[in-house]
Amino acid sequence: MTAPPDDCLARNEWICGAYLSSRSEILGDAVVQHLQLTFVSVALALLLAVPLAVAARRWRWAAGPVLGVTTILYTIPSLAMFSLLLPVYGLSASIVIAGLVLYSLTLLVRNILAGLRAVPEDTRQAARGMGYGPVRLLLTVELPLALPASMAGLRIATVSAVSLVTIGAIVGHGGLGNLIYAGMNTYFKAQVLTASVLCVIIAVAADLLLLGAQRLLTPWTRRQAA
Repeated sequence: MTAPPDDCLARNEWICGAYLSSRSEILGDAVVQHLQLTFVSVALALLLAVPLAVAARRWRWAAGPVLGVTTILYTIPSLAMFSLLLPVYGLSASIVIAGLVLYSLTLLVRNILAGLRAVPEDTRQAARGMGYGPVRLLLTVELPLALPASMAGLRIATVSAVSLVTIGAIVGHGGLGNLIYAGMNTYFKAQVLTASVLCVIIAVAADLLLLGAQRLLTPWTRRQAA
């Protein structure tokens, strides 16, 4: 009877230190790509979401179309979304970023708009009485007061983006998703588990960082809670 191999890679175990040590460079590259795709996608989505939410708040007729279109985009399955974007971006990282931007818009626009609508009208009137113009009012009063709801949406959008980046593996740009899909195809247990755990760690770390940023940027919410 043949003795089992001593190498956990040869035994194809789920938890294997040899995998971490022998594939550290591959894992590092995958993590970097995952972070880059997530950060760029969420940042671009935020740049688009703020003016859309401001327009929906300022002109009531715009709220329905803005919310309606972003909601429809969110309902499109990821594979169908990539197929629709394929003629424009080809098999590149841009197709993943574009898809994630469109998915993130729903979460960001809705929460930013909710935050802007929650700003008391008395506060707006007081700022106008002090000579605040529309731009100054928006930048120094409305957006800061909308931060709690906006940051909540940003946290959800970021965690969702970390998860959805893995779908980019179908076009070869999925960060840790590339390792997960390759590992599933070959039933490489250590690779599947390690890449999956790293995705969870990235999502939790990103959420905690944004939560900390939210607490720093909105000190009045802590005083209210106390």
